[in-house]
Amino acid sequence: MKNVRLQMLKVGGSLLAGLLVPTLARACACGCGIFDVGTSYMLPTGPGGTVWDQYDYQDQNHNWHGSSEAPSSDNDDKEIRTHFSTLGFQYMFNRSWGVEAEIPYAFRYFRGTLDDGTVASHSWSALGDLKLQAIYTGFAPDSSSGLTFGVKIPTGGFHTDTGLVDRDTQIGAGSVDALMGGFHRGKIGPGMNWEWFAQLQLDVPTIIQADYRPGVELSTAAGVDYAGFSVGPARIIPLAQVLFSERTADSGAASAPESTGYQRILLSPGLEVHIHPFDIYADAEFPVFQNFNGNQLAAPVLFKFALSYMF
Repeated sequence: MKNVRLQMLKVGGSLLAGLLVPTLARACACGCGIFDVGTSYMLPTGPGGTVWDQYDYQDQNHNWHGSSEAPSSDNDDKEIRTHFSTLGFQYMFNRSWGVEAEIPYAFRYFRGTLDDGTVASHSWSALGDLKLQAIYTGFAPDSSSGLTFGVKIPTGGFHTDTGLVDRDTQIGAGSVDALMGGFHRGKIGPGMNWEWFAQLQLDVPTIIQADYRPGVELSTAAGVDYAGFSVGPARIIPLAQVLFSERTADSGAASAPESTGYQRILLSPGLEVHIHPFDIYADAEFPVFQNFNGNQLAAPVLFKFALSYMF
């Protein structure tokens, strides 16, 4: 009888400890839509086509809670390092209408905590989710304003090492998303060298799989560039931009709504080099404000590089 009472005390103590110890977060939505705005080489200027390969990189290795950095011990996820290579194609049939397709391929390293408390890691690569969009630029003769609308198709997988990798850390989202966006370019002052631009994209998941609905994601960019520099045939365009992104919390039985969703503001210097018919684009994006639900991993800087060819 004494042994039975002792075992009951141990079980009760364990349950009490489980209630008192705060639950660690284990979620970190990627928020990769920010890579799709602020990319001036993707904005159409008239009939014709463009193909490009864009490389993006982020190393999410800092734990954030709310608007400040938090101890890494508060988050079961420790690091998400991702290299993206996105092949894109755009063709404007005339001054008003065009189409665009993007297919990403991602290389990801994830380090996190298993259910038994041990820290493990997994590296893998896979095709991402395909984006297909229509483009309308018939508002002005110079195609300076446009709307985009289309769909994201779940060509990326979401079943990698499910004992370690959560749904919001998988390369594929598993959902069919509606995409809507717009952009505008305008000249500053009487000259032709200074230009301002603004761009936004809204990603709304509509059809889901396996009880997981990603959050709605809004990505925006606004900036200025200067096209007055040239070296031989090369036109050199420095630019500066502000980016804002917001994602609502995920939902569904396979999600972690308490540790997904955020708002971010980033400052980004960049450079574009145009040597017709080639265009080289690069920027770095530095978060200056972040507000995360729960505990999530954030990257201290994001990098983007692209090479495009116009025909």
